[in-house]
Amino acid sequence: METVRNVQTTITENMGGIAHSLANKDEQFDLEKDVPDQSGKVALITGGSEGIGFATAYTLLKANLAKLFIVSLSEDVVENSVEEIKKDLGSQYASKVVWLQCDMSDLKAVTDVAKQVGEQTDRLDILCLNAARGIMTYQLTEYGVDRHFAVNHIGHVTLTSHLLPLLKKTSKDSTVRIQIQASNAHEQTPEDTKFASLDELNRDLGPMPQYGRAKLTGILYARYLDAHLHAEHPRILINATHPGVVETKMSVDDIHEPYPVRGYAMSVAMKPLKKDIWMGCVSTVYAASATEKSGQYICPPATPEPGSELARNKQLGEQLMKLTREIVQEKFSTESVGRGCPLKDY
Repeated sequence: METVRNVQTTITENMGGIAHSLANKDEQFDLEKDVPDQSGKVALITGGSEGIGFATAYTLLKANLAKLFIVSLSEDVVENSVEEIKKDLGSQYASKVVWLQCDMSDLKAVTDVAKQVGEQTDRLDILCLNAARGIMTYQLTEYGVDRHFAVNHIGHVTLTSHLLPLLKKTSKDSTVRIQIQASNAHEQTPEDTKFASLDELNRDLGPMPQYGRAKLTGILYARYLDAHLHAEHPRILINATHPGVVETKMSVDDIHEPYPVRGYAMSVAMKPLKKDIWMGCVSTVYAASATEKSGQYICPPATPEPGSELARNKQLGEQLMKLTREIVQEKFSTESVGRGCPLKDY
């Protein structure tokens, strides 16, 4: 019986088609019926111009979001996305989108983005940390940090730190939700991970473990913020999410960078089983708009899961954030810290 439940859970959380309908009734979430009205609310989504991020942006705008900041890299991609919103929903919805260009591994650029947001809004109700480097080969940034860690984690920690005053201000009269995109791939993280030093961090683990460790940071960061930020500001809810196996640029094109031949198992053979971006954004939208809980790891459609043993390790989360602060201080003391980047992250 336990085996049957495990198989059902795997299908429900990861596959497309009717998979979400297999979830328990109290863990269902329907984009057409269950997204609360977002009138008056302001959101920011990193990676919001394509894939899961775009589907999240579209869904929140459709629910009457007042303003949406999309933080992404490519102008062409965001122009196409805004045009799709304009075509499907109308120009009044497309006009609510503000695009801010940013490479999330560049902390100076991240700092500038946060400043621009603060100049254009006096509130921020939703923060979706969705941008990511996918399953790709090991690479260091120009400042000598594993690029997966830099893009998926350090950049988002820096952005959130700068936006905390705005988030705290908004939480005085409204619920604020922070959603962090993780993945069940976090289970691929090596068991000896300790986040003890930059040398440990910069080991080449291979494409899947490298990606898995970056996704582990999302769950640990969410639970870290829950333990500290939510404890002091209970109307700020922080949750990590898993989207499932989704048909995106990462799973169709980028997968061939580390796996030129084997990648076809993901891009082609898995295609009939994968979710489209609308199914893929369900847990994200739930965490960003509807949940009343904090500190969870939410799998599709709206199912809290414990995550791996590493993901449940509170001390590992504390060490992760300690190392994060040390790297920011060492690598960006003048460009970011010296320009006001807060090292206290809650």
